[in-house]
Amino acid sequence: MNPRDLPSVDCVLRRLKNVDGLPSSVIVNEIRRVIAARREGSQADEKPIECIVENRLRALLQPSLQRVINATGVILHTNLGRAPLPGFDPIPGYSNLEYDLERGKRGKRDAHTGRLLEALLGKSAIVVNNNAAAVFLVLNELAAGQEVIVSRGELIEIGDGFRIPEIMARSGAILREVGTTNRTHLDDYRAAVNERTRLILRVHPSNFRISGFTARPDLKELAQLARERRVPLYEDLGSGCMAELGFEEPLVQDSLRAGANLVSFSGDKLLGGPQAGIIAGDEELVGRIRRNPLYRAFRVDKLILQALETTLRHILKRDWNALPALRMILTPAEVIRSRAERLVGQLNGFSLHVCEGESAIGGGSTPDQVLPTWIVELSVANPNAFEEQLRHAPVPVIARIEKDKIVFDLRTVAAEEEPDLIAAIKSAKQSRP
Repeated sequence: MNPRDLPSVDCVLRRLKNVDGLPSSVIVNEIRRVIAARREGSQADEKPIECIVENRLRALLQPSLQRVINATGVILHTNLGRAPLPGFDPIPGYSNLEYDLERGKRGKRDAHTGRLLEALLGKSAIVVNNNAAAVFLVLNELAAGQEVIVSRGELIEIGDGFRIPEIMARSGAILREVGTTNRTHLDDYRAAVNERTRLILRVHPSNFRISGFTARPDLKELAQLARERRVPLYEDLGSGCMAELGFEEPLVQDSLRAGANLVSFSGDKLLGGPQAGIIAGDEELVGRIRRNPLYRAFRVDKLILQALETTLRHILKRDWNALPALRMILTPAEVIRSRAERLVGQLNGFSLHVCEGESAIGGGSTPDQVLPTWIVELSVANPNAFEEQLRHAPVPVIARIEKDKIVFDLRTVAAEEEPDLIAAIKSAKQSRP
């Protein structure tokens, strides 16, 4: 388009409709952005400028973050918020976030979750905004400028480019690799300890497995060596499992009982709560980490604390059904089969088939362990178009496509979500091209 043919801001402004409730400065800025994009040729949409502006302004007034139905069967789905939160009502107005009601003085926000974590683990604990922050903070406080011993087979990379060697470098700690990719022995650690050693780090490889000719010391053996050399042992557990879930995953309690001086783990994986990083262990070490100036930069807000407090209270009572992620993991396959068959019975006129399948735990946890399930396969002429319609339902449905079929795994669909799932499937059938 010739720049001379572009309308003026005032001209577009006069043509706009249905933009009441927005300040004129916001409207004008959006008009300018659209005109600039059209002038530069980066605006591929050939609709009238006022239509584009109206669509963008309406989008600003709609929530971007919204509830979706996860029908993929991936329980800790990284793109869908990992662990679905247990129900809780955010406290409106003010709260006693950092106020001690008993003493009538300033308090610490740690208190709300610290007492629950101590009851569960028998150790002091603090909370930061995620486990990556926890790892950084521990290394920065306990080993900045000094050496940390890590097995070469544990120098992992997790999601979004988080690499142990790089986070160590940023923290100021000096990496001391021991062993090989597949085999590290206790004597490798023993030979590496010197006057500059400040920490022995053990990393749980939660997002991959090495099989075959492998070896690494038992945690108790490593703890014994750490005591002999008077060096703290820190284990980055990642998933934060506190319940026996029927598959191979280390429990936080077991690591502390085995002699780890510190552990850290996520709140939104197998703990079943909100995104958070929890550091627990010896009181003196946890106290040091809390006094680090960076702790304030990594601390969590009142909403996360309330969600985490709710989660921990359910764990304290062993009420696994109150935690959606744990309930999904523990649901027997036959229960899911009954639900799948009932769902099919409510969808007349569709080509549906109930068959055996597998659910994934996901979220960087237990990568090679799956759960038996029953899935609903839907045959349609154009699976990609149908799947797109599901995503644009009033309550978006996220499913998967396998062998040209739409697949729904009800393990990750709450019973109360089934009516919305059925409505989305029926609507997608009517809307497909």
